[in-house]
Amino acid sequence: MPRELHVRVVQDPSRGFTALPDALTRGPDITVSLDVLGEDRLRARLYGPAVPSLHGTEHRVDLAVHPAEVRSAAARLCRMWKEVLVDHRPLTADGRPAPGEPETPYASLVDLRSRPVDELAALMEELALAGSELLYGTLLGGTDPRIARFRSYLTEALAQREDLRVRFDSDLHLPWPMVCLEEAGLPSDPTCPPETMPALFRRFLGHRHQIEQTGGAYPWLAGLREAPDVPAVSLNHDARVDRAGRTRAADVAALLAKGTRFVERSTWRELVSALARSDLCEQLMYFWCHGRFASDGPQPPSLVLSLTDQKTIDAHTIRDRRRRFGVDHPFQPFVVLNACYAGLPEGSADAKFLSRAFVDAGARGVLGPQIEIPQVFAAEYALEFLTRYLDGTQTAGSIALEVARYFADELHNPLGLAYALHHGMDTRLERASQARSDAGQEVSV
Repeated sequence: MPRELHVRVVQDPSRGFTALPDALTRGPDITVSLDVLGEDRLRARLYGPAVPSLHGTEHRVDLAVHPAEVRSAAARLCRMWKEVLVDHRPLTADGRPAPGEPETPYASLVDLRSRPVDELAALMEELALAGSELLYGTLLGGTDPRIARFRSYLTEALAQREDLRVRFDSDLHLPWPMVCLEEAGLPSDPTCPPETMPALFRRFLGHRHQIEQTGGAYPWLAGLREAPDVPAVSLNHDARVDRAGRTRAADVAALLAKGTRFVERSTWRELVSALARSDLCEQLMYFWCHGRFASDGPQPPSLVLSLTDQKTIDAHTIRDRRRRFGVDHPFQPFVVLNACYAGLPEGSADAKFLSRAFVDAGARGVLGPQIEIPQVFAAEYALEFLTRYLDGTQTAGSIALEVARYFADELHNPLGLAYALHHGMDTRLERASQARSDAGQEVSV
């Protein structure tokens, strides 16, 4: 009589023969490539399964703007978010501070549902105008019919659907989540009048789609390492930030330490000693500290971070410790740089900024703000993002979109759009139990 046998799978004996050398994912739905050709030329290309196809050619055009002009417009957009939104001060009709109001509500509050809708809408309209002008007035401006054709195809691809995976591939880094589509280019929605907050938010690319900024070819020449049973996580922080406990930074630290191999660092020496180790293997590195631009004589200012001891940490700090290890090392973290300006390139040296240094060293993605972000919001954003990321079921790109929409749609706070993802749209915190979900399970044969 046939009998059902129960087998416990303890390992995959063919794993070494069937595993690919690296994880392969489907390509983005839309890829926009901006190639900097010399000092005064910029070529744009557009492709992907969500892009309308052309017979016998491709979407490619030489733009009528110099790279320096685009960088200047991008820097202005980031400055406007700080000046128009974060620094906004409610005033009475005679120009005095409004009584009973926080001096700067958009810097001190996370939940903005108590703010007057007309006030917030006026601020967002100004930022939406600046974001659309960066795209249509500066980057894709001009009367050349080929640029106009490219502009229309790009708008159609970005506007007709939402929740797409969009990659902007270039050494010219722009604050893409803060860039806007024009209202006229969006499909009409009778339930969402153009002047309402939902209609304003849906114009921002960071509210419509998953977005990553990439640059360079084959940043990771080695394949992914095996996922651990328990992920290694580090908190690299300035212990003096919010010593009074006005933010939820302590909650973030507790979250990082739960169910992980947790390491805390608060000095330059502790960080560089770890980076100098060939066996450094962390799946998540979180930075909670200050960021600022430091001047190196006649050279453009460069972004530096500092921990409790205030010694500067810049792109060279990362490169000087990691270059010697080449590609054969286990250093492949997802990095969250929760420090002001950490998502920005430095001056005109786009290839030398901090996020790029981490990616070149092996990081699978870097997330950071592109403006001077208020501490109270930065801690709340980290708690929302890291809670989802540590769960291990979603990718960084989907989480960034979900968190930006949560703050905008639920709390009327647009600052989630100020965070940018450099690489890592498909990165996920994996554990060995996830990678081999059949291990230890009984199956019938």
